[in-house]
Amino acid sequence: MKIEFNNVGYSYQSGHQALHDINLCFEGDQSVAIIGQNGAGKTTLAKQLNGILRPTQGSLTIDGTEISERTTAQWSKRVGYVFQNPDDQLFLETVREEFAFGPRNLGVDEATIDSRIDKVAALTGLQGKLDVHPADLSPTEKKFCGIGAVIMMDPDAVVFDEPTCGQDYVGDVRLHDLIAELKREGKLCIAISHDMKFVAANFDRVVVMCQGEVLLDGTPQEVFSQVDVLRKSYVTPPPITRVAQGVGLGKTVLTVPQFVETLEETRAGLVPLLKTSAINNNHYEIVGHGGQSSMTQRKNKGNECQ
Repeated sequence: MKIEFNNVGYSYQSGHQALHDINLCFEGDQSVAIIGQNGAGKTTLAKQLNGILRPTQGSLTIDGTEISERTTAQWSKRVGYVFQNPDDQLFLETVREEFAFGPRNLGVDEATIDSRIDKVAALTGLQGKLDVHPADLSPTEKKFCGIGAVIMMDPDAVVFDEPTCGQDYVGDVRLHDLIAELKREGKLCIAISHDMKFVAANFDRVVVMCQGEVLLDGTPQEVFSQVDVLRKSYVTPPPITRVAQGVGLGKTVLTVPQFVETLEETRAGLVPLLKTSAINNNHYEIVGHGGQSSMTQRKNKGNECQ
């Protein structure tokens, strides 16, 4: 699957323009996180992906077909959207019925539906809850019920809106495994998130938004190394990344093992140490090491997000 935004803009009926000249391409089995402060345009962008919202400027194509040529119901077979609040999505009497509803309406045979239910129930940890009413599930279980209902339709891409909201540690681990499985199946995974630890651990690409524009687009290492630019969108790197930046390590680390490894390399002289200047402002001067990140930095039209 290939999704292309070409100079996409979107204005609500109130006149507020939420997106400005978006040019992005998502394809294959990429895992992409969209981050930024509230009001940056993340959800507006994500809802373009299966036609819940349609561009008011520019064009959006999926495998070369304009988004306007099909209904949201038709696109939902290919691009599944998991809402932030599962109560906006769940409406049937049991988890089993929620899982079966989508594929049944797509004409999938009952044997295949039953097989998918077994697989999806295992992925979501709901094997013992299939005959339970969704209203009787815990918040974490409700979230996975909504995710499972979308995965049941076997879309080529899955969009998650704040999937870690309300999750406990076990839920976060299950979500990590679920996204990894979707990637193994060749599916495109796109998530909106404010959880930078989750982003760093699960996604190959990060898109930073500010005031309806794309501010940064790169790997987690590239994006989280740009502290001054991130500040414009009121995003801070993951905690362990900030610790590494604070002590002056010359690599952008995303995990504790990476931190330990880089610290050892620094002591051995294999990684340059950053000389900290104005550390409270997260500004560093590289000592004995030239060059800058190859990440694409998008210019913002106006001032920092307000």
